[in-house]
Amino acid sequence: MNLNQIHNVYFIGIGGIGMSNLARYFKNLGKSVSGYDKTPSALTSELIESGIPIHFEDSIDAIPKDFYIENTLVVITPAVPKTHSEWNYFLERDFQVKKRAEVLGIITKDTFCFAVAGTHGKTTTSGILGHILQESGADVTAFIGGIVENYNSNLIGSGKTVTVVEADEFDRSFLHLHPNIACITSMDADHLDIYGTSEAIEESFLEFASKIEDKSNLFITKELPIEGVTCAVNEDAVFKAFNVRIENASYVFDVQTPTEVIKDLHFGLPGRHNLMNALMAIAMAKLFGTPTDAIAKAITSFKGIKRRFSYQIKTEAKVYIDDYAHHPTEINAVHQAVRELYPNQKVLAVFQPHLFSRTRDFADDFAKSLSAFDAIILLDIYPARELPMEGINSQWLMDKMTNNNKKIVNKGDLIETILASDASIIVTIGAGDIGELVPSIKKAINETL
Repeated sequence: MNLNQIHNVYFIGIGGIGMSNLARYFKNLGKSVSGYDKTPSALTSELIESGIPIHFEDSIDAIPKDFYIENTLVVITPAVPKTHSEWNYFLERDFQVKKRAEVLGIITKDTFCFAVAGTHGKTTTSGILGHILQESGADVTAFIGGIVENYNSNLIGSGKTVTVVEADEFDRSFLHLHPNIACITSMDADHLDIYGTSEAIEESFLEFASKIEDKSNLFITKELPIEGVTCAVNEDAVFKAFNVRIENASYVFDVQTPTEVIKDLHFGLPGRHNLMNALMAIAMAKLFGTPTDAIAKAITSFKGIKRRFSYQIKTEAKVYIDDYAHHPTEINAVHQAVRELYPNQKVLAVFQPHLFSRTRDFADDFAKSLSAFDAIILLDIYPARELPMEGINSQWLMDKMTNNNKKIVNKGDLIETILASDASIIVTIGAGDIGELVPSIKKAINETL
């Protein structure tokens, strides 16, 4: 498929974080872009403001008439049901209908591609790498699975020859990609509703790793059973971050590369997991030939990703942080960062479990991770793409927790419950619609200060 021959690109599910950055990309290329989504959101509003028509009713009549022609590419998200009338309209007329992952595969085949894989850390690592390359003047477009604070966008740059993509293991999407340089940040069990077993996930990552024939172009953490260039924090590795200290609530650290020691890098994102994300991005940028001074400057100026340890309130009396964490490993990372930055302060965690299957599969680990906080509020499970499962609910999860300072609260009573807490640190955690509550929570806390 030749994208140069495509004039129109129509998105079914355009408001998703991954779909919307593709829509921005094609608009930057000069294509005519339009789409459907189920509900309006901040992302769809931004796309509409940028000149992309979007409608919110599944209606064939709402498809722009000039998209009824042969040189239209239709991009779909896996979240769209097969009964969707617009999707079936295009299928029945033999339009080119592709999944988002397939389209990214086509784009990466024709560019120099950096692919960031791993069950955790993809979005932050991709954001840091995209920022480094953009700031250094590379001809890059980076597709990010979150909103990068520096750009207030999930797309960095408008380059034509270099791409940065998140290599998503969900539904084995990353096997469509054509990476030149890649990293794997982690390989924890997840998406067991898709894979069935942790062994199946590992096999999928091994298949992804095999796409990089020259293993000097593949960066890995030391514990992974994969051949590649090792990266580690305070451990011996080919790329090593060391001499780590905290100054003015930011990390300062040195990096040993195969050819030099980079001294006194300043990095504002908290948590040792983010140090590792930064190190992976630095390693890939160094291999690409990015100048050291450009890397150091970009690392210092990187502001982070929205809903990745995002400070909402930061005062002497109260700190409110919001994070997308939805897996026990990610919750542990949030806890580590909070404890490191705010030792001896009371921390209240508000968690919305995401998916019945994930809650079921990792219930004991969730219970252990959450119990480490001083107080815990649980919301009901956010179902996303799933139907309820008998016996799998927030009460069942809470019963497994060893910390007795815990309660289940409905969303209508959440703000009142948070305000009644004497915790000086509030953390909201989850990948469901808890993110939509953040502005209201922030407003309510601010009014008490």
